[in-house]
Amino acid sequence: MKMEPSGTPPVIEAVATALPPHEIRQSDAQALARRVFDRDPSEIERLMPVFAHAGIERRFSCMPLEWYSRPHGWRERNDLYEQHALALLERATVGCLAKAGRRADEIDAIVCVSTTGIAAPSLDARLMERLAFRRDAKRLPVFGLGCAGGVVGLARAADLQRAMPGGRVLLLVVELCALTFREADHSKSNIIATALFGDGAAAVLIGPEGEGARIGAGGEFTWPDSLSVMGWRIEDDGFGVLFSRDIPTLVRRKLRGVTDSFLADHGLARRDLAGHICHPGGVKVLAALEDAFDLAPGALTTSRAVLRDVGNLSAATVLFVLERMFGDGTPAGRHLVSALGPGFTAAFQLVDMP
Repeated sequence: MKMEPSGTPPVIEAVATALPPHEIRQSDAQALARRVFDRDPSEIERLMPVFAHAGIERRFSCMPLEWYSRPHGWRERNDLYEQHALALLERATVGCLAKAGRRADEIDAIVCVSTTGIAAPSLDARLMERLAFRRDAKRLPVFGLGCAGGVVGLARAADLQRAMPGGRVLLLVVELCALTFREADHSKSNIIATALFGDGAAAVLIGPEGEGARIGAGGEFTWPDSLSVMGWRIEDDGFGVLFSRDIPTLVRRKLRGVTDSFLADHGLARRDLAGHICHPGGVKVLAALEDAFDLAPGALTTSRAVLRDVGNLSAATVLFVLERMFGDGTPAGRHLVSALGPGFTAAFQLVDMP
C-alpha cells in the first residue's frame, strides 16, 4: 500500500487567474462558425446545437473574434502565443504574489505548464526578464499534458517543494486554446473545439507553511492503446485538435476503478472525500464524472460555473475551479482534484481544504 508523502505537507498559499481582454459570447462564436465552415448547409446546421448545449455563455480570447475568420500560418500563431501567454502569466503571477504577500525573489522554483504553443527560451525564462525572480531559481517547463496539465503540474510543484524544505514553488499554467482554431479545418472535432475552448492563465504559490490547503498525494493512470483519444496533429498551419467522441463513455466505464485504486493506494475510499475539484471538459464529461464518482446530477456546481463563465481553458481550467472553491464556502476536508488529458491519462491530486 502506498501511503501519504512523508514530512510536512506543502501548503497552497495563494491562487490567482488571468483572462485576456476579448470576451466572446457563445452566440457570436456560433455565428462565426456558420460563416467560416464551408460545409454542406444541412451538415453545418446539424452541428450547430453543440454551441447551445455546451454549457458555456462566454469565453475570452487574446485576439478579437474577427481574427479567426481569416487564415493564419504557424509562425504567426506561435508569435502571438509567445506574446500573449507571457502577458497573461505576468498578470497571474503578480496577482498570486500579492494575494500571498510574497515577493518574486522569495520563489525558489518555477514550474510552467502549457500545451498550446512552443517557446524556447521557455515562458518561465522570459518571465524572469519581467519580474524580479532570483537568478538561481530552478525552472521546469512542461509540455504535452493537455487538459491534465493543471493537476499534474500541481503534483510536480508539490514534489519540488518537498525536495526543498522551507522553499517556495510557483506553478504557472497558461493555455491559448483559441489560437489553435484553424478555419480551413472542417472536421467535426474542430467545430466542437470552436464551441468549447478559450484562453486563460493561472498561478499557484506553494510553500512550507500557512493556513491554506495542504497538498497530499498525487498520481496518474495512462490507459493502454489510447493515444488517439486526445491530443494534437501537427499541421502546416498549426495544431490540429484531436479528441474522441467516446471520452464520456470512457469516463463512465473506466474512471471509477482507476480512481478507487488510487485512493486505496493511500488508505482512502471515495466515502472519505469531502468533495471533488474537477476539470470541466464539457457538459457531457461533467455528467460522466458525476456518474463515475456516484455524485448527484449537477453536483459539480463550481466546475459547471467555471465552464459557463470562461469555457474550457485546457490545463488552466481546474485551477480556476480551485480558486473559486477557496472562496465559496467549500467544506473543509480532503478533496480530490482530477483531470483527463492526452495519453489517455487520468491525473489525481489530494488536497485538504481548510
